[in-house]
Amino acid sequence: MLRATVFGLALAVLGGGACSLPAAATDAVCRPPQTDRSNVLTPQEREQGWVLLWDGHDTAQWRGLKSENFPTSGWTGCDGTLTIHEKGGEESQGGGDIITRARYADFELTVDFRITPGANSGIKIFAQSDLPPIDKTTGQPVKVGSGIGMEFQVLDDALHPDARLGRDGNRTVGSFYDVMPAPKDKLVNPPGQWNTARILAKGNTVTFWLNGRQTVSFERGSEAFRAAVAQSKFKDIPGFGEWQDGHILLQDHGNTVSYRNIKLRDLSAQ
Repeated sequence: MLRATVFGLALAVLGGGACSLPAAATDAVCRPPQTDRSNVLTPQEREQGWVLLWDGHDTAQWRGLKSENFPTSGWTGCDGTLTIHEKGGEESQGGGDIITRARYADFELTVDFRITPGANSGIKIFAQSDLPPIDKTTGQPVKVGSGIGMEFQVLDDALHPDARLGRDGNRTVGSFYDVMPAPKDKLVNPPGQWNTARILAKGNTVTFWLNGRQTVSFERGSEAFRAAVAQSKFKDIPGFGEWQDGHILLQDHGNTVSYRNIKLRDLSAQ
């Protein structure tokens, strides 16, 4: 089991500074209850080709967006969850985004996420580690910011101001961030409770679900897709969203958000 001391981090209540808990207390916090059944594949899932990208303790399948190593600060793996911690709500000011070491083209992904009040984060697909981040307002390249990819928005719609920005609600939870909005009647659980994102990418077709209900579906490269991108902050990125493959990315947006049950099924052979 990973300890918070391994990462040299605080728990969320400590605001993301250096961990000051004694070893015994840290062990108690980071040891999941024996009844916890998260981060486990069923026999049926294994037979169907699902794999765990996070098993509750091993970060070997992940690295920093601009590093070959997993971040040494900002992220913790405790209680069977992978958590990015509070850092004032600014992009990549803590541990930074993390991405899978592998790249994927055709796949099905499911992720449980749990936000804190007012939090912002995201699950990005087809992420490109070689592209510079962009300014959240102007869309122009900047030195520090989040990685580029197609984002399943993770947000507290009630408290975070981003929910009222963009167009037609396309920055609310479950949306294709800043490109296509999730429906207003989506099923979403409040901060402190778990939600489940599901993303299916097969060929150019991509579909998002939130808690079992579809929120967005689109064809990469289609006329409608390119028109939506042209009205977004990503309009100046050539070929945005039409890359052949890319990484899975979990975003550091400076708020405490936890992830678990990160499962992927590679569909490239189907």
